[in-house]
Amino acid sequence: MTSIRMTLAGVSSIAGVKSNDTLGSWFKRMLGTLGLPLLGLAVFLFIWQAGAKQIDTSLGQFPGPTQVYEQMSSLYAEHISEREREADFYQRQEARNAERVAKDPSYVPKIREYTGKPTFFDQIGTSLVTVLAGFAIAAIIAIPLGICIGLNASLYAALNPIIQLFKPVSPLAWLPLVTMVVSAAYVTDDPMFAKSFLTSLFTVALCCLWPTLINTAVGVSAVSQDLQNVSKVLRLSWMTHVVKIVLPSSVPMIFTGLRLSLGIAWMVLIAAEMLAQNPGLGKFVWDEFQNGSSDSLGRIMVAVLVIGLIGFLLDRIMLLLQRRVSWDKNAITR
Repeated sequence: MTSIRMTLAGVSSIAGVKSNDTLGSWFKRMLGTLGLPLLGLAVFLFIWQAGAKQIDTSLGQFPGPTQVYEQMSSLYAEHISEREREADFYQRQEARNAERVAKDPSYVPKIREYTGKPTFFDQIGTSLVTVLAGFAIAAIIAIPLGICIGLNASLYAALNPIIQLFKPVSPLAWLPLVTMVVSAAYVTDDPMFAKSFLTSLFTVALCCLWPTLINTAVGVSAVSQDLQNVSKVLRLSWMTHVVKIVLPSSVPMIFTGLRLSLGIAWMVLIAAEMLAQNPGLGKFVWDEFQNGSSDSLGRIMVAVLVIGLIGFLLDRIMLLLQRRVSWDKNAITR
């Protein structure tokens, strides 16, 4: 019995169980942390696989987990192959330029850009850059404006009808207007950004700034009266009051708005890319739908899972950032 107890104690110490915990309570915690999520995932995959076999579409049977995994592997192989072709393209250019310079030292080499078709992973990168740029613009506008609104009741009363009017507008309504404005205003022979990028960016910014604006205003207006009295006693300037009193108190609400805005931005971007045929994951989904091949359903399902995974990771990143800057550590447990 003594040896068994020593063995259990050794296992507990290796597994990181505290001395006042029993092995049973440790297993219970591990079951709640890892076991139940894995069980839920296994049940989901089983239902998905069983249900997929019962669905026949015009493009074939609905893809199950196995088919989706195969298409993911195929997309990755296509990406690697495309990168190899790109590397060979630039190597051939360099060889030709070196040969040309050897014959004519006055020749100035020219490097032509590779114009191959964007791969699935290229589209992911494009969508991420676009959504983060649009989200950043929205945050830069919404946070200062929300602070001003929260500190000034008259300004809040004046702007609240406008906020409530534009907040529920769908991105599908904004997109045609943004497209026409960008096409009319952004006229240049040497554009720094593609019009498709600007269209998606401003559509995302217009649709996702409202949660941050509203939550910032609510957080600022909810600063306790005691803290405001301290600021008055110390005779802090307006900017010092905002930096030292208002922002630290309202950070949890601001980050709640930022998380909501980032989630909306990601959803809006996919819809905008799909409708406007702008480069990105939305266009990839639409192109596969229009392609109508036997692999299209599997590839669309891959895109759906990747879109969900990226949305989840973006939310987790915002939570980690909030943990860094916020005093409210209990707001980020889920």
